[in-house]
Amino acid sequence: MWVAGEWCAASDDATGEVLNPATGETIASVPRATIADVDRAVDASRTALNAPEWKAMDPAQRGRILNKMAAVTYQHAKSLAKLESENNGKTFREALSEIRYGAWTLEYYAGMSDKIEGSTIPVPGPRLNYTLRQPLGVTAHIVPWNFPLQLALRSIAPALAAGCTVIAKPASWTPLSLLSWARVIDEADVGLPTGVLQVLTGSGAIAGDALAGHPGVDGVVLTGGVPTGQAVMAKASENLTPVTLELGGKGANVVFSDANLRYAAKAICFGIFMNAGQMCWAGSRLLVHHDIHDALVEAVCAEVSKWPVGPGLEDGVRMGSLVHQRHREDVLEKLARGLKDGGKVVLGGNALDREGAFMEATVVTGVLPTNSLFQEELFGPVLTVTPFETDEEALKMANDTPFGLLNGVWTNDLGRAHRMARDLECGMVSINEYPITFPQTAFTGWKHSGIGVEQSQDALRFYTKVKNVNVKL
Repeated sequence: MWVAGEWCAASDDATGEVLNPATGETIASVPRATIADVDRAVDASRTALNAPEWKAMDPAQRGRILNKMAAVTYQHAKSLAKLESENNGKTFREALSEIRYGAWTLEYYAGMSDKIEGSTIPVPGPRLNYTLRQPLGVTAHIVPWNFPLQLALRSIAPALAAGCTVIAKPASWTPLSLLSWARVIDEADVGLPTGVLQVLTGSGAIAGDALAGHPGVDGVVLTGGVPTGQAVMAKASENLTPVTLELGGKGANVVFSDANLRYAAKAICFGIFMNAGQMCWAGSRLLVHHDIHDALVEAVCAEVSKWPVGPGLEDGVRMGSLVHQRHREDVLEKLARGLKDGGKVVLGGNALDREGAFMEATVVTGVLPTNSLFQEELFGPVLTVTPFETDEEALKMANDTPFGLLNGVWTNDLGRAHRMARDLECGMVSINEYPITFPQTAFTGWKHSGIGVEQSQDALRFYTKVKNVNVKL
């Protein structure tokens, strides 16, 4: 682990195995942080936060450091992507895109570091009143396993741009790319003072829980499932620690009869079968107008049938392994339970009979809104299909889940597109494209999909706190 500026074992020398889910073989072992390790990291982070080397650093210099970090990330993108593919199961192509996106995020926030501004406020009498935006402080970043490096960088970048210090804890299944990235950043000597950035490895139940509830942590950022988010929020509430939670999703692609079906079919496949469906913003529900239902289902099945499934480093593979055999079992169990409520499997539906945690791309038609497949996040390569007749029915069904992250709308009717965008109960809407995001656009969920904003200028607000100053002249 990278703690207090040094690479070290856990305090009790405990380690955990890391697997390649495509083969089941052990490819590494990493430290399992103890409570004492968490305390040490928080102490080092607090010391770094208050040290003049970081606290008094010119914000523009923070930006220069972030730009150097971006350059190092681009430079090592292919080796990091190979490791990401081996550890997570995704294809090399997906991993490389993810890591380059993380580098782009570092570049974006490098340009924001010296643009965090306060304001002057008109008040009665001979007074000057103004606000300062100052760093939130020590921030803990609990990173998921589905996009291990990109989602780490998504929150690390704005935290550093704002002048915070960072303790990142990768998921216990997929720690390797974040550790390796931290290693190349350390070796490149980009100018980060000791303790500003640290990486702890270990279990969420021990290290993650300790970070979330630590009185020395000033902010907690989590990407994960709803139960994990609830647990982290409860733990953080003990110290009234603010949280940003990016949680689950049950995204719908709503396809109207005037849509471009060929283009929609390709995007629908990309939105649910990329990363083997292990995405919070996956378009796991297809709501399609009755008139084009059969044609679109046929087009989707034909498109994904062209996608070879296999180890992510093999040439030509379009869908890799799920992250772990246990996770595949969970996805298949949820699928079987939902099928008892109805629905017809028209493609896939099974584990692949080969070594590794592979599963077929799956399409289920005739799924009613009352079905658990319609309501629950499976986090796997399963697409449900539900027909509709009217715009009102489509909107009602799209909103009929506990989640509200990303929904897609497919139509050439400009008025309908904007009405749907306005009335969908979610943080993000994509029209005639799915899925899509950029470092400069807000990534945010409503309802059970989360609290707060990732990406964009809005994310910086979490990493700063406002101070009001009043001066009697």
